Amino acid sequence: MRATAPGLLASDETPAAAIERADAASDFVLACDHAGRDIPRALDSLGLSATELSSHIAWDIGAAGVARALADRLDATLVLQRYSRLVIDCNRPPGTPESIATASEWTRIGRNEGLSEAEVQAREREIFQPYHAALRGILDEHLRQGRRSILVSVHSFTPNYRGAARPWHIGVMHHRDARLATELLRLLRRDERLPVGDNQPYSIGDDTDYTIPVHGEARGIAHVAVEIRQDLIADEAAQASWAGRLAKLFKQASASLGAGATV
Repeated sequence: MRATAPGLLASDETPAAAIERADAASDFVLACDHAGRDIPRALDSLGLSATELSSHIAWDIGAAGVARALADRLDATLVLQRYSRLVIDCNRPPGTPESIATASEWTRIGRNEGLSEAEVQAREREIFQPYHAALRGILDEHLRQGRRSILVSVHSFTPNYRGAARPWHIGVMHHRDARLATELLRLLRRDERLPVGDNQPYSIGDDTDYTIPVHGEARGIAHVAVEIRQDLIADEAAQASWAGRLAKLFKQASASLGAGATV
């Protein structure tokens, strides 16, 4: 195992979490776990090419643009994670194999193999923990102010994975508490031309996900994760279009849930 200094990010490198619209007035709080593809300089690009680091294995392409536009339309606070999921995945429980992946689809991540405990802890301490502390702080402030919270986690997915085409345009992800997901699915499916996935192409689980189980389910607040296909949000105009559609539907879903939607 490689022995390294305990620190990971240099003093001039970007902090892991970005909070936008911190003083937003609505009940919605948006999270974008895979918004960025930065790699700490100390990790030397993880040995990957620029092409690999711009692909879907490194980040959720288009998700940050949708999340920002959606936050504007909902007047919601948004928390984004700037570093690549290949450094540490902020939507995976620490200590699980997927937390620091050694392979993604067809790509081997050799620099993630054989990490020392100190290296793993540095990634958790400097990237994973600050991001989730920022999200926790926003939700705690809502609670302190007596405001309800509605958590929306924004993701995107590749149109093809390991040779298999994915027909859905959007997926709605939920686990034990499907209050918001059920209403959002109903509203999306009013457009019969729109292929909508119910826990497709992914589903949420305690061992496979972190943001929704920890910040949504554990608090008892209304929540949902959405996945939008990346080829449909490849530019700013498409991202704005999807944000406009989702903002309208989220407002309707929130109104349908009523005041009891959150605690």
